[in-house]
Amino acid sequence: MTQANVHLRLAVPEDVPALRKLIDKSVRGLQTLDYSPAQIEGALQTVFGVDSQLIADGTYIVAEAKPNLDALAASKSKTTEIIIVGCGGWSKRKTLYGSDHWTGREDALLDPLRDAAKIRAFFIHPDWARRGVGSMILKACEDAARSAGFTHYEMGATLTGAKLFGARGYAAVKPISILLANGELLPVIHMEKRA
Repeated sequence: MTQANVHLRLAVPEDVPALRKLIDKSVRGLQTLDYSPAQIEGALQTVFGVDSQLIADGTYIVAEAKPNLDALAASKSKTTEIIIVGCGGWSKRKTLYGSDHWTGREDALLDPLRDAAKIRAFFIHPDWARRGVGSMILKACEDAARSAGFTHYEMGATLTGAKLFGARGYAAVKPISILLANGELLPVIHMEKRA
């Protein structure tokens, strides 16, 4: 699937180092208007990060592209290699949010006839924000979950991500406060959508 020069593919374990860097850049670059520095640091230590279960399940998608001209001009590296500019996934497991280091994981499988697929772990490189990458990944996730028999989706959206998801038909259900390892609370929004 391509849009302009962006290509989607399933993530593989070899992507993990690049995904860690992308997630760090995304959180530090895009979430500063919605979260304090302490919340961002706590979230990166507690809940944000790579979820290797999504990769193992074949439900985590990366968006790849050549660096844009502005990014190349600002970068110390002048590489024109394909880079990962976004990621996101869906899950057939109970965990609503969280990375490998999140202690509140529930890896039991969902029943597609009764449960909602979980839309999970969306991060976009700041240089690629508001260029359709997140929407492209979201559509691919929804299509894959629907093909697996799910009739609705839910997520724990960050305040930053809720703007995109709201524009794509997700409705806020309730606020959630996640206790972070550093004692901070991270507000997120439980959101849902019918397929």
